[in-house]
Amino acid sequence: MESPLNRIDIISDVICPWCYIGKRQLELALPELEASGLQLSVHWNPFQLNPDMPAEGRDRMSYRMAKFGSAERCAEIDANITGVAASLGLEFHLDRQTRTPNTVAAHRVIWLAGQHNVQDAVVEALFKGFFCEGRDIGDGATLADIADGAGLRAGLVQAMLASTDGLDIVVNGDAMARNAGISGVPSFALSGHVLFSGAQPAAEMVANFRHAHDVLSRRAA
Repeated sequence: MESPLNRIDIISDVICPWCYIGKRQLELALPELEASGLQLSVHWNPFQLNPDMPAEGRDRMSYRMAKFGSAERCAEIDANITGVAASLGLEFHLDRQTRTPNTVAAHRVIWLAGQHNVQDAVVEALFKGFFCEGRDIGDGATLADIADGAGLRAGLVQAMLASTDGLDIVVNGDAMARNAGISGVPSFALSGHVLFSGAQPAAEMVANFRHAHDVLSRRAA
Protein backbone atom coordinates (compact mmCIF):
# COMPACT_ATOMS: atom_id res chain seq x y z
CA MET A 1 0.00 0.00 0.00
CA GLU A 2 1.25 3.47 -0.88
CA SER A 3 2.41 5.54 2.08
CA PRO A 4 0.80 8.99 2.29
CA LEU A 5 4.27 10.36 3.06
CA ASN A 6 5.43 9.27 -0.38
CA ARG A 7 2.57 10.79 -2.36
CA ILE A 8 3.03 13.89 -4.50
CA ASP A 9 -0.14 15.59 -5.71
CA ILE A 10 0.16 18.06 -8.56
CA ILE A 11 -2.67 20.55 -8.99
CA SER A 12 -2.59 21.66 -12.60
CA ASP A 13 -4.41 22.53 -15.78
CA VAL A 14 -3.57 20.99 -19.14
CA ILE A 15 -3.57 24.38 -20.88
CA CYS A 16 -1.00 25.82 -18.47
CA PRO A 17 2.45 25.85 -20.12
CA TRP A 18 4.18 26.17 -16.75
CA CYS A 19 2.49 22.94 -15.67
CA TYR A 20 4.15 21.09 -18.55
CA ILE A 21 7.46 22.77 -17.74
CA GLY A 22 6.97 21.88 -14.07
CA LYS A 23 6.34 18.27 -15.05
CA ARG A 24 9.72 18.16 -16.77
CA GLN A 25 11.44 19.72 -13.77
CA LEU A 26 9.85 17.15 -11.48
CA GLU A 27 10.99 14.35 -13.78
CA LEU A 28 14.53 15.62 -13.34
CA ALA A 29 14.08 15.79 -9.56
CA LEU A 30 12.55 12.34 -8.98
CA PRO A 31 15.64 10.22 -9.79
CA GLU A 32 17.73 12.31 -7.40
CA LEU A 33 15.12 11.92 -4.69
CA GLU A 34 14.95 8.17 -5.34
CA ALA A 35 18.74 7.91 -5.11
CA SER A 36 18.54 9.40 -1.61
CA GLY A 37 15.89 6.87 -0.54
CA LEU A 38 12.68 8.74 -1.40
CA GLN A 39 10.54 6.83 -3.89
CA LEU A 40 7.59 9.13 -4.54
CA SER A 41 4.42 8.51 -6.53
CA VAL A 42 2.82 11.28 -8.58
CA HIS A 43 -0.90 12.01 -8.88
CA TRP A 44 -2.52 14.70 -11.04
CA ASN A 45 -5.40 16.82 -9.75
CA PRO A 46 -7.74 19.24 -11.53
CA PHE A 47 -7.67 23.01 -11.66
CA GLN A 48 -9.38 25.22 -14.23
CA LEU A 49 -7.46 28.31 -15.24
CA ASN A 50 -10.63 29.51 -16.96
CA PRO A 51 -13.57 28.17 -14.93
CA ASP A 52 -15.99 30.38 -16.86
CA MET A 53 -14.83 29.18 -20.28
CA PRO A 54 -17.78 28.09 -22.48
CA ALA A 55 -18.00 24.34 -23.06
CA GLU A 56 -17.07 24.86 -26.72
CA GLY A 57 -14.04 27.01 -25.86
CA ARG A 58 -13.13 30.29 -27.53
CA ASP A 59 -11.13 31.49 -30.50
CA ARG A 60 -7.63 31.67 -29.07
CA MET A 61 -6.48 34.90 -30.67
CA SER A 62 -9.51 36.93 -29.61
CA TYR A 63 -9.39 35.42 -26.12
CA ARG A 64 -5.71 36.25 -25.66
CA MET A 65 -6.06 39.74 -27.12
CA ALA A 66 -8.76 40.44 -24.54
CA LYS A 67 -6.59 39.00 -21.77
CA PHE A 68 -3.19 40.51 -22.64
CA GLY A 69 -4.13 43.62 -24.60
CA SER A 70 -2.07 43.36 -27.78
CA ALA A 71 -0.60 40.97 -30.32
CA GLU A 72 2.87 42.20 -29.36
CA ARG A 73 2.35 41.29 -25.70
CA CYS A 74 1.01 37.86 -26.69
CA ALA A 75 4.07 37.26 -28.87
CA GLU A 76 6.41 38.34 -26.07
CA ILE A 77 4.78 35.94 -23.61
CA ASP A 78 4.88 33.08 -26.11
CA ALA A 79 8.55 33.67 -26.93
CA ASN A 80 9.48 33.57 -23.24
CA ILE A 81 7.53 30.38 -22.59
CA THR A 82 8.85 28.70 -25.74
CA GLY A 83 12.43 29.51 -24.74
CA VAL A 84 12.06 28.09 -21.23
CA ALA A 85 10.39 24.96 -22.63
CA ALA A 86 13.19 24.48 -25.18
CA SER A 87 15.78 24.53 -22.39
CA LEU A 88 14.07 21.38 -21.06
CA GLY A 89 13.77 19.66 -24.43
CA LEU A 90 10.15 20.63 -25.09
CA GLU A 91 9.37 21.89 -28.58
CA PHE A 92 6.41 24.21 -28.20
CA HIS A 93 4.51 25.38 -31.30
CA LEU A 94 2.07 27.83 -29.77
CA ASP A 95 1.26 29.27 -33.19
CA ARG A 96 -0.57 26.02 -33.99
CA GLN A 97 -3.16 26.61 -31.28
CA THR A 98 -6.41 27.99 -32.64
CA ARG A 99 -8.79 27.55 -29.70
CA THR A 100 -8.58 27.94 -25.94
CA PRO A 101 -10.61 24.99 -24.67
CA ASN A 102 -12.74 24.34 -21.66
CA THR A 103 -10.68 21.72 -19.80
CA VAL A 104 -13.31 19.85 -17.77
CA ALA A 105 -13.43 16.97 -20.26
CA ALA A 106 -9.63 16.72 -20.35
CA HIS A 107 -9.53 16.56 -16.55
CA ARG A 108 -12.13 13.79 -16.63
CA VAL A 109 -9.88 11.86 -19.02
CA ILE A 110 -6.96 12.35 -16.60
CA TRP A 111 -9.15 11.04 -13.76
CA LEU A 112 -10.10 7.99 -15.86
CA ALA A 113 -6.46 7.40 -16.73
CA GLY A 114 -5.73 7.26 -13.00
CA GLN A 115 -8.22 4.43 -12.64
CA HIS A 116 -6.26 2.47 -15.28
CA ASN A 117 -2.73 3.26 -14.02
CA VAL A 118 -1.76 5.29 -17.09
CA GLN A 119 -2.31 8.77 -15.69
CA ASP A 120 1.18 10.17 -16.20
CA ALA A 121 1.35 8.93 -19.80
CA VAL A 122 -2.03 10.47 -20.61
CA VAL A 123 -1.12 13.78 -18.96
CA GLU A 124 2.08 13.85 -21.00
CA ALA A 125 0.17 13.12 -24.21
CA LEU A 126 -2.38 15.87 -23.50
CA PHE A 127 0.33 18.42 -22.81
CA LYS A 128 2.20 17.41 -25.95
CA GLY A 129 -0.96 17.46 -28.03
CA PHE A 130 -1.85 20.98 -26.96
CA PHE A 131 1.52 22.73 -26.72
CA CYS A 132 3.55 20.93 -29.36
CA GLU A 133 0.92 19.86 -31.89
CA GLY A 134 -1.81 22.48 -31.44
CA ARG A 135 -4.58 19.92 -30.99
CA ASP A 136 -7.98 20.91 -29.60
CA ILE A 137 -8.09 19.14 -26.24
CA GLY A 138 -11.61 20.41 -25.65
CA ASP A 139 -12.89 18.09 -28.40
CA GLY A 140 -14.07 14.66 -27.29
CA ALA A 141 -12.86 12.78 -30.36
CA THR A 142 -9.44 14.41 -30.06
CA LEU A 143 -9.24 13.51 -26.38
CA ALA A 144 -10.10 9.88 -27.13
CA ASP A 145 -7.46 9.71 -29.85
CA ILE A 146 -4.76 11.26 -27.67
CA ALA A 147 -5.60 8.97 -24.74
CA ASP A 148 -5.64 5.90 -26.97
CA GLY A 149 -2.09 6.66 -28.06
CA ALA A 150 -1.05 6.85 -24.40
CA GLY A 151 -2.47 3.50 -23.34
CA LEU A 152 -6.06 4.39 -22.42
CA ARG A 153 -8.43 2.83 -24.93
CA ALA A 154 -10.45 5.30 -26.98
CA GLY A 155 -13.65 3.36 -26.33
CA LEU A 156 -13.29 3.80 -22.59
CA VAL A 157 -12.82 7.54 -23.02
CA GLN A 158 -15.79 7.87 -25.37
CA ALA A 159 -18.05 5.94 -22.99
CA MET A 160 -16.92 8.02 -20.02
CA LEU A 161 -17.45 11.32 -21.86
CA ALA A 162 -20.93 10.18 -22.92
CA SER A 163 -21.79 9.75 -19.24
CA THR A 164 -21.32 11.95 -16.19
CA ASP A 165 -18.55 9.76 -14.77
CA GLY A 166 -15.78 11.77 -13.15
CA LEU A 167 -17.60 15.08 -13.56
CA ASP A 168 -18.31 15.62 -9.85
CA ILE A 169 -14.77 14.55 -8.99
CA VAL A 170 -13.27 17.13 -11.34
CA VAL A 171 -15.61 19.95 -10.31
CA ASN A 172 -15.19 19.20 -6.61
CA GLY A 173 -11.43 18.83 -6.96
CA ASP A 174 -11.19 22.23 -8.61
CA ALA A 175 -13.34 23.77 -5.86
CA MET A 176 -11.27 22.08 -3.15
CA ALA A 177 -8.06 23.56 -4.57
CA ARG A 178 -9.57 27.05 -4.62
CA ASN A 179 -10.93 26.66 -1.09
CA ALA A 180 -7.41 25.70 0.01
CA GLY A 181 -6.18 29.03 -1.31
CA ILE A 182 -4.59 27.78 -4.51
CA SER A 183 -4.82 30.40 -7.23
CA GLY A 184 -1.86 29.48 -9.41
CA VAL A 185 -0.63 26.27 -10.97
CA PRO A 186 1.26 24.06 -10.97
CA SER A 187 1.06 23.58 -7.22
CA PHE A 188 2.81 20.66 -5.55
CA ALA A 189 1.73 18.87 -2.38
CA LEU A 190 3.31 16.09 -0.34
CA SER A 191 1.08 13.97 1.87
CA GLY A 192 -1.72 16.51 1.40
CA HIS A 193 0.40 19.50 2.39
CA VAL A 194 0.85 22.10 -0.34
CA LEU A 195 4.56 22.92 -0.50
CA PHE A 196 5.01 25.36 -3.37
CA SER A 197 3.56 26.71 -6.59
CA GLY A 198 5.32 27.29 -9.86
CA ALA A 199 7.69 25.38 -12.12
CA GLN A 200 10.64 25.45 -9.76
CA PRO A 201 14.03 24.23 -11.00
CA ALA A 202 14.63 20.55 -10.24
CA ALA A 203 17.28 21.26 -7.60
CA GLU A 204 14.84 23.42 -5.64
CA MET A 205 12.18 20.73 -5.90
CA VAL A 206 14.61 18.17 -4.52
CA ALA A 207 15.43 20.37 -1.53
CA ASN A 208 11.77 21.19 -0.85
CA PHE A 209 10.56 17.60 -1.03
CA ARG A 210 13.44 16.30 1.11
CA HIS A 211 12.81 18.90 3.79
CA ALA A 212 9.05 18.36 3.78
CA HIS A 213 9.44 14.58 3.93
CA ASP A 214 11.81 14.89 6.91
CA VAL A 215 9.41 17.20 8.78
CA LEU A 216 6.33 15.09 8.06
CA SER A 217 8.15 11.87 8.98
CA ARG A 218 9.14 13.31 12.35
CA ARG A 219 5.56 14.40 12.99
CA ALA A 220 4.26 10.93 12.12
CA ALA A 221 6.80 9.14 14.35
